Parts: sequence; C-alpha cells; structure tokens
Amino acid sequence: MFEIRVICDPADSDRVTTALATAFTTGDARQYPTRDGKRTRLYLTADHQPTPDDWPTPEQAYASAPSINSEIGWTARTLAEAECYTELDREFYLRKAALLDRIALLDEPTAPGDATDTAHAAAVRLLDRDQPGVIRDPRAYVRQQYVLLAADDQ
Repeated sequence: MFEIRVICDPADSDRVTTALATAFTTGDARQYPTRDGKRTRLYLTADHQPTPDDWPTPEQAYASAPSINSEIGWTARTLAEAECYTELDREFYLRKAALLDRIALLDEPTAPGDATDTAHAAAVRLLDRDQPGVIRDPRAYVRQQYVLLAADDQ
C-alpha cells in the first residue's frame, strides 16, 4: 500500500482520480486547495492491481513440477546438507513455498487450516526475501515465481 499525491487544476480532479483508480486500487480521494488556492492537492491511498496474466493458476504453475514426494525429498536433503545457521539460496525458499502451496491446495477444498497457514507463511518469507513491493496474495506470487524458475531451468 502506498500514498499518491497529485497537484492539479481543480477542473482535472475527477479525471485524475478516475485515471488513478483505473491503474491502482485506490481509497477515497482527499482534496485540499494548494496554498495559493489556484490548484488542488489530491491524496489517495493506493495498492497495485495485479492483472490476471501476472498470476498463473496452480495448475499452470505446477504443470511440470516434480511430484510432491520428490520435492519433500529435495527439501529434506538440502536442509540436511546445509551447515547449521546457513542462509540458503532463493531457490530453496521458492521451492519450499511452492511445495507447501501444493500441499495446502490438496486440503483447501475441504478444510483450509494448518497447511494453508503454513503455505501462506512460507510465501510471506519469500516475499520478505525478494521485497517485490505490495503483493496482496503471497501464494500467487510464489506460483508466478515458480513458473519463472521452471522457464529458466529449461
């Protein structure tokens, strides 16, 4: 979430507010006159609007993924081979988050719970590492990044 401030002609206020609402998810515009009284200051709280193309479906993201059992094995081996207190690389955190997302997807149709919470936490951990900006759905970000990783591996 971020704040946008625009100084414009009062006659343009509605047009500017509409244009910003098209590009972002915005709150109500707050309007104040400038000190000279000739223009208007607009303040809007905004958030990015991801397009549907930015977020692959789980089926698209994991179409070519190794089996869940294989990924559990890879994750366990990677952890076992790492020295204690070692910061692992980004691929580890991405693959772990994708694995947990896939496990949560198996549970969610009937009873979202611990698996969903754990998948969300792993996705937030990846977001904290990557710091991509405002993302409303951390698990969708994991799916997007997993598709990019798979494309790089080919």
